[in-house]
Amino acid sequence: MTTQSTVAGAPLSATELGRLDAWWRAANYLAVGQIYLMDNPLLRTPLEPQHIKPRLLGHWGTTPGLTFVYAHLNRVISARDLDLINIMGPGHGGPAAVAAAYLDGTYSELYPRVTPDEHGLERLFTQFSFPGGIPSHVAPETPGSIHEGGELGYALSHAYGAAFDNPDLTVAAIVGDGEAESGPLAASWHSTKFVDPRRDGAVLPILHLNGYKIASPTVLARIPSDELDSLLRGVGHTPYVVSGSDPEEMHQAFAATLDHCLDEIKQIQDEARAVGAGSTAPRRPWPMIVLRSPKGWTGPDELDGQRVEGFWRSHQVPIGGVRDDDGHRQVLESWMRSYRPEELFDDHGAPVAEIAGLYPRGERRMSANPHTNGGLLLRDLHLPDFRDHAVPVDGPGTGAVEATDTLGGYLREVVRRNDDNFRMFAPDENNSNRLQDVLEVTGRTWNAETEPYDEGLAVDGRLMEILSEHTCQGWLEGYLLTGRHGLFSCYEAFTHIVDSMFNQHAKWLKTTRELDWRQAIASLNYLLTSHVWHQDHNGFSHQDPGFIDHVVNKKADVVRVYLPPDANTLLTVVDGCLRSKEQVNVIVAGKQPALQYLTMDQAVEHAAKGIDRWDWASNDDGREPDVVLACAGDVPTLETVAAAALLREHLPELRVRVVNVVDLMRLQAEEAHPHGLSSADFDALFTTDRPVLFAYHGYPWLIHRLTYARTNHDNFHVRGYVEEGTTTTPFDMTVLNRLDRFDLAIDVIDHVPGLGEEAAAVREMLTDKLAEHRAYVQTHGEDMPEIRDWRWETR
Repeated sequence: MTTQSTVAGAPLSATELGRLDAWWRAANYLAVGQIYLMDNPLLRTPLEPQHIKPRLLGHWGTTPGLTFVYAHLNRVISARDLDLINIMGPGHGGPAAVAAAYLDGTYSELYPRVTPDEHGLERLFTQFSFPGGIPSHVAPETPGSIHEGGELGYALSHAYGAAFDNPDLTVAAIVGDGEAESGPLAASWHSTKFVDPRRDGAVLPILHLNGYKIASPTVLARIPSDELDSLLRGVGHTPYVVSGSDPEEMHQAFAATLDHCLDEIKQIQDEARAVGAGSTAPRRPWPMIVLRSPKGWTGPDELDGQRVEGFWRSHQVPIGGVRDDDGHRQVLESWMRSYRPEELFDDHGAPVAEIAGLYPRGERRMSANPHTNGGLLLRDLHLPDFRDHAVPVDGPGTGAVEATDTLGGYLREVVRRNDDNFRMFAPDENNSNRLQDVLEVTGRTWNAETEPYDEGLAVDGRLMEILSEHTCQGWLEGYLLTGRHGLFSCYEAFTHIVDSMFNQHAKWLKTTRELDWRQAIASLNYLLTSHVWHQDHNGFSHQDPGFIDHVVNKKADVVRVYLPPDANTLLTVVDGCLRSKEQVNVIVAGKQPALQYLTMDQAVEHAAKGIDRWDWASNDDGREPDVVLACAGDVPTLETVAAAALLREHLPELRVRVVNVVDLMRLQAEEAHPHGLSSADFDALFTTDRPVLFAYHGYPWLIHRLTYARTNHDNFHVRGYVEEGTTTTPFDMTVLNRLDRFDLAIDVIDHVPGLGEEAAAVREMLTDKLAEHRAYVQTHGEDMPEIRDWRWETR
């Protein structure tokens, strides 16, 4: 494979070249050892079957490219005193990151058992993909990582998230050519239009084309070079190509190219930062590198007559059956000895001085950079007093307030007070979700072309809007993982787009809680609005509350779900979430005008409890009720309170208790979740033997799942969304799913024994009301006045 390079030059002296190549050989040797060995780590004796792991796991194919880039980044960090971190998009190349951290010395500092000697090497090798050891991916356990990479597609969005508001940081983002085929990665190329060279850091993408995925070629490696060049220029980059396989030539070519790109980045930043306030420098394309090297570079050319290096067979474990096949074991030993380990490690097994002298020192090491352990840099937000944004409430069940519009005023002040530490992320839905007040103090981040009639765009805006949920989430994750704060608002139904990204982040948090050297980062906060019960104009496609179900699958220490019933409760809940750490907080709130129930003082108390009996809506007067009406969510709360009013009017002797749930996790037992209620407290609210009619925002079976072990679970009857929806009126949505006040009241009559003939007459009246509703909406296209204008005070 002939060496070719856009940038000419051979900047490395013979000494620099030798040192760089020695470090690369050492890293590759350590990577192969992690995959194969559990003994004899320096090949002091010929390999024997007992030296080989019984189960061979890991990925070799991408690893030598990752270590190659890492070696060169070390050089420029030292030469330029750069603050630089490295994101390995092909995160399954975990052996590369672990090897690099070990050579840096960081690994032994954080894991003292893995010493820089032969015994430490044995532990380093054995633990990899081994029971009780470490994962094969670039995991939270890996020093210097903010990006697991087990799921591909997020390297660039994480990199840009890290660079935002970090003007002195450079982020090298290695994009694998398999990863480059994913939708999230394709969208994230457009991050170039959202980075501000004046106040943000820089991202240097390195597209690593080694040609193959697990078993087939990769797309970008098989298109004509001019087509690839046009594609990358079209997304805002100037691509510089380094291609070849000869190590010495490739080292010189890559060094020259990397120096050129860093010079260009500095020029872009210097030009932008020289422009005075109020002016904007023209947007320039950012440099990037296209690195073409063989898959499994420096590995065996072939095995049993079949091609390995430069082919998909090198993707995972290139040589199988090493324990049992003497020939294969000899190939492995020859491969490992080709790196000349006797030149790389001293008699004690420590890296020789030539190698140790290459990597940077202290916090300049990529494996020890504080930005990769963001809790070290985390500053508390300077938050306004949410009480200043309280909605006046003259009485429960009155008013007509848009909860998220009220929240927008509070978030405006959060943005104003934290102009380098907090950003909001939304897939083109901020204003639709009634959070437009933030635009009074910031613009939408935008660094592409503008027209004179555009509104609210700013290069240094704090509101990140791109019509890609994946990119919004990736940006926010990168921002959080490097020590900042943020909020992601989204249409409820389409938060499912980031289901898998949420999975990865929740797993990251679960793992980091178990690592004493990882410091706590700010929580990932979701605000889900435009929710299932008020999608009457968009219809069935926009009606899905199932993200909550997905979230509660994760570890209880990590996840929280809040369903505030009104604006004041929403304010106090969001304030608490912004103050929290190491959690994923999901908040569901409506954006349409809705009744208010609690004064601010009442809302603070209610949110702190997470669940409580509403005395004003109940008539059990502290006695054992005949029935409990429970609710979680703004629309279910309205229908439950209205059902309680109907029952009090038509069956005044019936003792009804109304219980509202803000913190969904309170329904779990205290043994199952940190927020769970004790059995005694749960039974005091829900009784041990009375029927409970529960109106829930989402899919009803989740409530059964959360309460299945409770004493009175057999008497729980849950109403929620059951996949019945269309373009219809708000109230008709509740009727379609039997969550409406009339059906709830009918359920009470059906489940409370001994109510007699009077109740039968009431039931018939309620059934007639449902028929009247259906006829009315089909004739008039809107809900009946008694529904639209209902207030608690008018009962």
